Amino acid sequence: MCGIAGVIHRDGPSDIGTEMTRMLNSMKHRGPDSTGFALFGAPSDLLVIRFKLADANDKRDTDFKDRLDRRRREVGNRLKRIGATVELADSDTEYAYRVSVNYDGDLKALTDMLEEVPGCEVLSIGHSLEIIKDLGDSNTVAQQYHLKGFSGTHAIGHVRMATESDVDISGAHPYWAYPYSDIAVVHNGQLTNYFHWKRRLERMGARFQSECDSEIIAVYLAQKMSEGLDLKTAMKQSLEDLDGVFTYMVVTKDSLGVAKDEMAAKPLVLYESDNLIVMTSEEVAIRAIIDHEIDTYDPFESEVLVWSL
Repeated sequence: MCGIAGVIHRDGPSDIGTEMTRMLNSMKHRGPDSTGFALFGAPSDLLVIRFKLADANDKRDTDFKDRLDRRRREVGNRLKRIGATVELADSDTEYAYRVSVNYDGDLKALTDMLEEVPGCEVLSIGHSLEIIKDLGDSNTVAQQYHLKGFSGTHAIGHVRMATESDVDISGAHPYWAYPYSDIAVVHNGQLTNYFHWKRRLERMGARFQSECDSEIIAVYLAQKMSEGLDLKTAMKQSLEDLDGVFTYMVVTKDSLGVAKDEMAAKPLVLYESDNLIVMTSEEVAIRAIIDHEIDTYDPFESEVLVWSL
């Protein structure tokens, strides 16, 4: 079933960590397996990398901590070898990390270099994007990763009910559009031509961390924008190329967009004012952060909407 949520503040930053936690918590009945956030903080000259060195449900044998220590040292050494200034900060988990680096080179080369370390999986790279995802409900994940007080302008989130892949972090949403900076997607639905587009994008140099069709949407949109399309045009093109029943949200460094397929079977409720846009799978999630009377509406079939800062 799953649930998705998005918010954009066009009049300046807000505590989007708390807002997204509340919205996703109100929909945890739609997805008890994992929760994910794609949060956009203040743009930085540094590149922020979110990565994991193991999974939440990996076996905790006697060598687990030693393996993590070796992997963490190797990641640090690789970053230092390219001249990066490394600031390593971890969460309350044993396996998930956030690194700020001074780097202006090729993101594919950087990601591939890091993922040569056994167990390393890069979840996001960007100057303002940070993807945080793990097993459990939104309150659990937000507490583990200290998301209360995360100040930013826009975000998307996802609660997942696993149907076709394992319950692990790799199968959790959102998905970063490797290897493009500051682009992520959440999705409710199913693509029926998933394997066609996976093979096609792989021939263009993409790599995929999961078997989830949502990751295809992220990379597809980023590829189209790299060819010169703006976000809205790329999204409209996706409705012609991607088959299935779906509603997805996409975030870039300065925009939030949503698209629904031609049948519009997957729910989405939207609230819009001059400076605040909130959209979710259920209206209860909008009301989790807005305490006054509001009017909402449902986007139409094949509709594409984009808001920018």
